[in-house]
Amino acid sequence: MEFCPKCGAVLIQKTKNAGCPRCGYSSKGKLKINVSEKVNERKEVAVVSDKDKPTLPVVAEKCPKCGNETAYFWTVQTRASDEAETKFFKCTKCEHTKRDYR
Repeated sequence: MEFCPKCGAVLIQKTKNAGCPRCGYSSKGKLKINVSEKVNERKEVAVVSDKDKPTLPVVAEKCPKCGNETAYFWTVQTRASDEAETKFFKCTKCEHTKRDYR
């Protein structure tokens, strides 16, 4: 990388030779620009299988399908932002999912 001797700006490559974009200085020779990049090796990506249990909180909620007393719990904003969010319950035994709009 070369700099302008008049104003100190970085010289850029023009049609025939290098020149200063600020003051208009032109150098006699061509500009040599060396570019290098270091590439790191990629790390392995962890794969989550379907066998892994969800990492959701467990609450006391009765399943309407099997009668189990515990369920995973999460919320999602499914309607407008001024309305209440939708609560989802997934049974820890049979994995039946139900919604609660309250």
